[in-house]
Amino acid sequence: MALLHVDFFSDVLGMSMQMDVILPQQTSGQIGMEGRAGDGKYKTVYLLHGMSDDQTIWQRRTSIERYVSSLGIAVVMPTTHLGFYTDTTYGMRYWTFISEELPRVCREFFPRMSDRKEDTLAAGLSMGGYGAWKLALGVSDTFGAGASLSGALDIVDDYKRHMALADGRKPLFEGIFGSLEELKGSDNEILPLAEKLAKKKSREELPPLYAWCGTEDFLYEGNLKAWEHVRKLGYQLTSEASAGDHQWKYWDEKIQDVLRWWLKTDLDLT
Repeated sequence: MALLHVDFFSDVLGMSMQMDVILPQQTSGQIGMEGRAGDGKYKTVYLLHGMSDDQTIWQRRTSIERYVSSLGIAVVMPTTHLGFYTDTTYGMRYWTFISEELPRVCREFFPRMSDRKEDTLAAGLSMGGYGAWKLALGVSDTFGAGASLSGALDIVDDYKRHMALADGRKPLFEGIFGSLEELKGSDNEILPLAEKLAKKKSREELPPLYAWCGTEDFLYEGNLKAWEHVRKLGYQLTSEASAGDHQWKYWDEKIQDVLRWWLKTDLDLT
């Protein structure tokens, strides 16, 4: 594999941004790891970070490069700061950046990345799990599937939780989403977004979704609510709940399951 640290300018955000990118490389001499590039265009995973993290976190906390080394796929890990993958009310257009500009920039920089939705997965944890489902539901012609690990899928409930904390977060979340009334029913809320897409597309055309959440996670109840909702709408959802809370030892394991699910493989990635 090749690991690239990319600094580039975002016209949408009006500032320099960063992403780390893993690209397939055909190798035969690496000790303990197989490298495979394959032919044609690369399938691509956009791997999103959580609230406290940046573009480096998936490499620092998991073995993502090793997991994908034999799969012949690319992985894009962008920083999006603490913007909840949203065009914020304070003027930073993180949603437009992640949903439109970033895929275009990546395909310009790396022409072997496929532009087919079937070859493009959005995945992430916590805030990034929310962002991943939002991409699959909000721009399904670009991102053909979405995978959430411990995602903030009931964003209204999560908004209320943050607003109730006595640590000064209220201005931040009002700056991102506006008031609770502005958030409810908007395209920043996963459940209405899923309803809107379900009205436009047949069940066969809806993007497949994946989700895992630990039963001791503070986001668990919100996940159950979201899972039930999208199933009722006709989405093909693969979901799992198992013992665990909100930490990396679970996400390191479950990202392997995400890759197996998306690629329809039973390979041992460990």
